[in-house]
Amino acid sequence: MTGKNATERLSADAQGIAHAAAILAQGGLVAVPTETVYGLAAPADSADAVAAIYRAKGRPDFNPLIVHVAELEQAEALARLDMRARDLAARFWPGPLTLVLPLAPDAPVAAAVTAGLPTIALRMPAHPVMRAVLQQLGKPLAAPSANRSGAVSPTSADHVLATLDGRIAAVLDGGECAAGLESTIAALRPDGSWQLLRHGPVTEGQLSEILGEAVEVKTQAVEAPGQLAQHYSPGKPLRLDAVTAAEGEFLIGFGEVAGNCTLSACGDLAEAAARLYACLHEAGASPARRIAVAPVPDHGIGAAINDRLRRAAA
Repeated sequence: MTGKNATERLSADAQGIAHAAAILAQGGLVAVPTETVYGLAAPADSADAVAAIYRAKGRPDFNPLIVHVAELEQAEALARLDMRARDLAARFWPGPLTLVLPLAPDAPVAAAVTAGLPTIALRMPAHPVMRAVLQQLGKPLAAPSANRSGAVSPTSADHVLATLDGRIAAVLDGGECAAGLESTIAALRPDGSWQLLRHGPVTEGQLSEILGEAVEVKTQAVEAPGQLAQHYSPGKPLRLDAVTAAEGEFLIGFGEVAGNCTLSACGDLAEAAARLYACLHEAGASPARRIAVAPVPDHGIGAAINDRLRRAAA
């Protein structure tokens, strides 16, 4: 524990949700489960509460935050949604897709949320606990992953407490996250083009069915979470495409490659995505000095898994 008081663990029932909403209304920080990972939530319109997110995470202030909304009307108050955005929302919201859109004039959002950019990252989560909190609070929530910046993302309340106990007011314990990977992030440009900023559960192929082919843009600008070259770090050297473990390595297996922890023994990519961070947490806590990870196919959601692994190995 790093603060004066231990973080309160709340049950994800009506009483716990009401208590969490009350903490948020007073500017406190609460970790809330989503279908992707646990998010560290604060009212998006409160500069003080958003600053507290940055302090708790030790997050670089140039890295913008995703804002979670309960309904399309909340999104329309924050961003300009063209027909492409509305088509994507109709198909993928609620769900694990974040859209980077032009910021609406006079949007009720703290400046630090957008990190000074003319765009805002929006998502409508599907998890019933996060949706209940949003509806009870009645306003959008800024909610990056509930962990220290750069560390492995949390897919359970225990993962949250491992790095944030004493730094935040409470965590709503909703069990394990179903998807286990952060949302896909797509930026919709005013000129009609679009760019995939982060791989995730919604694949590039699914987006292309609606938007056409993405435009590749080489830029150093950070427009959304998860774009830093080094991210999701388990705190140990990590070797990719390993079929056996070297001396002193914790092996994360996949398919026919068995390991100390296995992403999916049957080679199921959805199961691997859901288990990725749990295995990285286990490897990081093990006495092994290094981590090795078996090859994972780079198609479908496997592209998102490999994106996270490459950043963790950087």
